[in-house]
Amino acid sequence: MRAEAQDHVDTINAALALLRRFLDWDRAVRRLDELNAKVEDPTLWDNPKAAQDVMRERRRLDEAITATRAIEKEMGDTVELIELAEMEGDEALVDDAVASLATLAARAEDDKIKALLAGEADSYDCYIEVHAGAGGTESQDWAEMLQRMYSRWAEKRGMKVELIEYQAGEQAGIKSATMLVKGENAYGYAKTESGVHRLVRISPYDSSARRHTSFSSVWVYPVIDDNIEIEIKESDLKIDTYRASGAGGQHVNTTDSAVRITHMPTGIVVASQIDRSQHKNRATAMGMLKARLYEAELQKREAEASGEYQAKTEIGWGHQIRSYVLQPYQLVKDLRTGVTSTAPGDVLDGALDPFMAAALSQKVTGEKVEVEDID
Repeated sequence: MRAEAQDHVDTINAALALLRRFLDWDRAVRRLDELNAKVEDPTLWDNPKAAQDVMRERRRLDEAITATRAIEKEMGDTVELIELAEMEGDEALVDDAVASLATLAARAEDDKIKALLAGEADSYDCYIEVHAGAGGTESQDWAEMLQRMYSRWAEKRGMKVELIEYQAGEQAGIKSATMLVKGENAYGYAKTESGVHRLVRISPYDSSARRHTSFSSVWVYPVIDDNIEIEIKESDLKIDTYRASGAGGQHVNTTDSAVRITHMPTGIVVASQIDRSQHKNRATAMGMLKARLYEAELQKREAEASGEYQAKTEIGWGHQIRSYVLQPYQLVKDLRTGVTSTAPGDVLDGALDPFMAAALSQKVTGEKVEVEDID
């Protein structure tokens, strides 16, 4: 079999192996049988909420198991076809079958990622916060580039993006921005982007054209609905109002109705300036605060399960999760998974799926990769 075909088979087998490991295959098959039996029970809908939970779990397992079996069968049939075509010397048929394997490999990767998005909040919409690090205009410009990168990524996936909070930089860029991203599995994908991002380039703001290193942080947390109860004491809150600033136009409100809420016990700060009504901005900010507290609880549970915890870190050297080098060469490198791209322009235009997929897979395997940063 051609090396190209074998590469596709290896990719498919790796994706299927990860899927089986994630699902705990034998347990998942038994659980699906149990859920199918429950669905046949006429008393199931006596408790609508419990019934919805059963139907949701059943649909998730059924889709994952059915997809895995279908890919395994299709791969086996295609490999057999390639072997027969090679024996008969039918190169055109071999070419078609190899192309089918390539399509199947892409589908296996896509199904793998969908199955990995099975966390408690993965299906939710999300907030993406971007904060400039130290370094003034350089870092603020970098923060705005990151904001645009996530907007482009979301738009390419058919998601909607709303700008909730925006603090303009002193000369260029932004000090901070918060976006609301609405779409299927928005949080599940974007949660892998939380951390410090490092940029290396020749500064457009330096008349001597020297190379500069800039840092900005990204924080992602899920939008929660009213069914999730988060208790917040009014006495724990510090609420400030201020005049909004930003890009102007349709993007932000520029009256004194912007609201900033600080949760004193945790130090979490959220802000909203999207609406002209101070009451609506306060309600939005409270929703964001509840989401941040919920996300902190998810992190705590995950830490207890994995035995480790990564809190929000300093925005600077040694804490970055990914480096983006634009000059003197071009390379983007993820320091958690080792995934790289030699097309930073595409990455900054929203081509983030390979990085997100690798980070999601790593959460399942638990494998740590020794990755050296780039200069």
